[in-house]
Amino acid sequence: MVSGTCQRPVAGTTHAYYQVDFPNTSSRAFVPVSAPHSTGMRAALTAADMPDLLKRLQFSQELNLPRQWAARHRRVTEILVGGDPYELATLTCELRRWNIERGLPDLDRQAFRRAIRLLEQEVRGLEDQCAQDVQRLLDHAWNETPN
Repeated sequence: MVSGTCQRPVAGTTHAYYQVDFPNTSSRAFVPVSAPHSTGMRAALTAADMPDLLKRLQFSQELNLPRQWAARHRRVTEILVGGDPYELATLTCELRRWNIERGLPDLDRQAFRRAIRLLEQEVRGLEDQCAQDVQRLLDHAWNETPN
């Protein structure tokens, strides 16, 4: 999880870095702010990204998840591991819809909650109104119970 940015001198020149803290360890990494893609990372979401993320969470197009559990589990795992916030939002919206309509089996519920936690990490630290709306929607989805 990116915990902030910092300045570090390298070869006599000061550069800005994202500080990445790894959960459940004391390890951290410093990724150049000017080139996160060269390390396989994407830039963190900003307040400008929140309206699109909120729209995906509220009115997502249906995600065509396979009905067969093994194939669905493979696809859901790909989305969760990929970490793309917009795909995570689409997955969250679809699993939320399923949860409301009929309840989720245990492994789908675990995936739903993992997607919510990953999205919460994306918006953590953003203070604008739209980010707060995203957080409220995620909180509501987490605590929702099926009919």
